[in-house]
Amino acid sequence: MSRDAAAGIFGGLSDAMPASLPEGLSLERVNGALTLVAEDGLSMCGDFTRELRRLRPANVSRELLVRAARVRGCEHPRAVDATAGMGEDSLLLAAAGFDVTLYEHDAVIAALLADALERAAAVPELAPVVARMRLVRGDSVAALRALAEADASARPDVVLLDPMFPERRKSASVKKKAQLLQRLQTPEKDEAAMLDAAIGARPRKVVVKRPLKGPFLSGVKPAYQIAGKAVRYDVLVPAQL
Repeated sequence: MSRDAAAGIFGGLSDAMPASLPEGLSLERVNGALTLVAEDGLSMCGDFTRELRRLRPANVSRELLVRAARVRGCEHPRAVDATAGMGEDSLLLAAAGFDVTLYEHDAVIAALLADALERAAAVPELAPVVARMRLVRGDSVAALRALAEADASARPDVVLLDPMFPERRKSASVKKKAQLLQRLQTPEKDEAAMLDAAIGARPRKVVVKRPLKGPFLSGVKPAYQIAGKAVRYDVLVPAQL
């Protein structure tokens, strides 16, 4: 795929694409989906139709993330996903009624996610959900710091942080995805700066996704936790910090 063609996938998000991909990787259109392809046969693309079962109202309300992010007395809650990745967490929040702004700093991952959102918008069951998702290709830390200076009406109710990279889960499909994401050589984020910026934006909650037995992000103890079998969500309440 040419650099100009790949840039067009962003639909105005950004015309910045990497000058080149790491050796052995390419972006190709496979069965209509923008796909990251490796020479050894591994490939990945965004496909939100795989999440349809989880998005049913009876199911989404039981999701650990939704339980952790839930805010009371807010008819139209807003969330910032500061580490969007492939967007699965943001999709759950949008299905639960949040308007979600997704930040992804890596140009390739952002292109894959933008393409997945575009294709999902054509699926009747997904269209109203992805309509509540807005992808921004850029630095979430800078954006959160700007929100700290913004009017209260512009601040999010929830900021989601998932600094795990790659995801530490056991399914074969996630392992394959993790392998490909590692090959992009995405730089490590400054976790302390990310958490400080999230708290500084003064949301009602900062929700941090962690491995079940992982340490607190930047050593900051949460107000409470919601834990599953493999991951947990640490919930910080900035007003209490």
